[in-house]
Amino acid sequence: MYLGIEIGGTKLQLGVGGGDGSPLAELASFQVDPAAGAEGIREVIQRTAPALIQRHGVTRIGVGFGGPVDAAGQRTIKSHQIAGWDDYPLAEWCRRRLGLETIVGNDADVAGLAEALFGAGRGRRVVFYITVGSGVGGALVIDGKLHRGGSGIAGEIGHLRPGLHAERPEQTVESVASGWGIAAAAQARLIEPELRTVDPRKFRRAASGEALRQRLLQSQETESECAAELLQRCQGQPDRLTCKTVAEAAAEGNLLAQEIFRRATQTLGWAIAQMIALIGPQVIVIGGGVPQSGEELFFAPLRAEVNRYVFPPLLGTFEIVPAALKQEVVVHGALALARSHDQT
Repeated sequence: MYLGIEIGGTKLQLGVGGGDGSPLAELASFQVDPAAGAEGIREVIQRTAPALIQRHGVTRIGVGFGGPVDAAGQRTIKSHQIAGWDDYPLAEWCRRRLGLETIVGNDADVAGLAEALFGAGRGRRVVFYITVGSGVGGALVIDGKLHRGGSGIAGEIGHLRPGLHAERPEQTVESVASGWGIAAAAQARLIEPELRTVDPRKFRRAASGEALRQRLLQSQETESECAAELLQRCQGQPDRLTCKTVAEAAAEGNLLAQEIFRRATQTLGWAIAQMIALIGPQVIVIGGGVPQSGEELFFAPLRAEVNRYVFPPLLGTFEIVPAALKQEVVVHGALALARSHDQT
């Protein structure tokens, strides 16, 4: 048996399993306290893991870490959400404190491995996985094995820069299409000194956007009215506005929220189209919190944008599907990562 650990910006999970996609023997989940930093997360792991290891006869540990990882050195490079992970020897720390060989990977990479082996990409040779949550991560799995590129870091679709004018490192797909990016865009619109009328010409005549465009053309609803409704949803405090709140408002007809979501799906769709032209995956599996906003708000417009931007000969050669493994996907991937070292 193996121990799989998910270290994220908001949650920590430790699960025991065989690394073959079978149900977990045991799972322990915790909310992360950002104020406690990396040391707080390590303290919880050190307190929880030994009993799991002893109870189930664990022989190796796999970790899915929420940030870039130095695969060769088995060190975390950085967390964008939790302080204290810069250039940290995580595998060595686990070996020293828990007494077992440990393999560390990026959380999107190991989630992609799990979806390719046991989830929505099962049976396909070339799978690209995207997680759209607080950030946007990607993973390429070919013939059941992660492709990490020559440097150990690959598949970072969230860090593509959309357009020639995106010259600064922070101007990324992630900054627009992630849950954080969607919330930040909405917050910015609520604190602008002058709110403008929604301009229907901003909406192209893509099939999925035509109905919305027509509604905008016929509507007298102003951006200020939409903004007022969003403000009401967050009790007049823009910094409390979340992606989930924006998604709920969009689903209920708020035109400003719909515009923000369409910009997010357009940007992500553009990025996916570029990836398809370079890699040619058979299936693109999308997980994370933002896709849970559903078919109408997320998947249908996303597919339309991909089809609009993709290299025409590749139309119809791929599928875009929701992830299948839900909240335990990173744990299953970490277990598979640990198990793979028994097979090499």
